[in-house]
Amino acid sequence: MMEAPRFSGSIPALVTPFRGGAVDEAALAALIDWQIGEGSSALVPCGTTGEAATLSIAEHDHVVRLTVAAAAGRVPVIAGCGSNDTQAALDHMLAAKEAGASAALVVCPYYNKPSQAGLAAHFELLAERGGLPVILYNIPGRSVVDMATATMAALARHPAIIGVKESTGDLGRISAIRHHCGHDFQILSGNDDMTLGILAQGGVGAISVTANVAPRLCADLAAAAARGDYVHALAVNDRLWPLHSALFSDASPAPVKHALARLGRMAADVRLPLVAASAASRAAVEAAMMHAGLTGGGGA
Repeated sequence: MMEAPRFSGSIPALVTPFRGGAVDEAALAALIDWQIGEGSSALVPCGTTGEAATLSIAEHDHVVRLTVAAAAGRVPVIAGCGSNDTQAALDHMLAAKEAGASAALVVCPYYNKPSQAGLAAHFELLAERGGLPVILYNIPGRSVVDMATATMAALARHPAIIGVKESTGDLGRISAIRHHCGHDFQILSGNDDMTLGILAQGGVGAISVTANVAPRLCADLAAAAARGDYVHALAVNDRLWPLHSALFSDASPAPVKHALARLGRMAADVRLPLVAASAASRAAVEAAMMHAGLTGGGGA
C-alpha cells in the first residue's frame, strides 16, 4: 500500500482560465507559478472552483496534466476527480495517477443522492482501484448528500483514504471527525470563512477559494496558526474576511475570476450555465480587495 502523503497550509482550489471558449493554458501556467511563489503548499485543479462540471472528460484530464507539468515537482498536485458516476471518477483517478498527481480529491456523488452505504461503496472502490490516496470532499450544499461522521470513520480505516475537505459549515463536526477518525486523518477546511476556526480545532490546512486571489495572505494565516500564533492569524483573517464573503456574492467562481482579471492574471470568462459576476458582486469584490490591501501584483 502507498505511503500516505501529508498535506498542510494553504492549497488553492484553482480556477480554470478560459479564453475564447477554450482553456487558457498560458494563463493557467502563470497562475500556478504565482501561487507557488506566494507560498501555496499544494494545488487542486478541476474542483468546483475549476468549473469541473463544465469541462469535457478530455479537458478535465488535460488540465490535471497541465497543472502537474507546470508545478514541476515544486508542490504536490491533488487532482479533482469527483463525479456522480463511480466509473467516471475512477477513470479520472487513473488518468491523474498517470499524469503524476499526488492524491485525488473526490466529492460525494451529487444528484444521485446515494445512501450512506452507497457513499461507502463508492469511496471504497475508488480507494481500492484508483491508485492514488483519496481526500474525501463533503459538501452537502452542492452534493445534496451529507456523509455521516460514522461513515467517514469507517472509510478512514482504509489506508488509501487519508483525509477530508470539510465543507459542511458545521464547526462542531471538526472535533467529531478528529475524535472518530483519529488524529492522523487530515482535516482540510473547505470554507474560507471558517478556516481559522477549523485550524484551531485540529485542521491541518485549507483547500481555499480565496487563495486564488490572495495566496500570500492565505499562506500567512495557515502558517501563523500552525505555529500557534493566533494573534497574527486573527489579524490576517480580519483582512481576508470581506474577501471570503465577496467571492461568494454571486455564483462561484465568477467573482473569483473577476478579481483575478482585476489583478491582470486572466480573463474573467466563465462557462454557461455560469455568467459574469453581477455589478453588485463586482463592486463587493473590489471593495474587499482594497480592504485586504491587494495590489495589481497580487501582494499585500
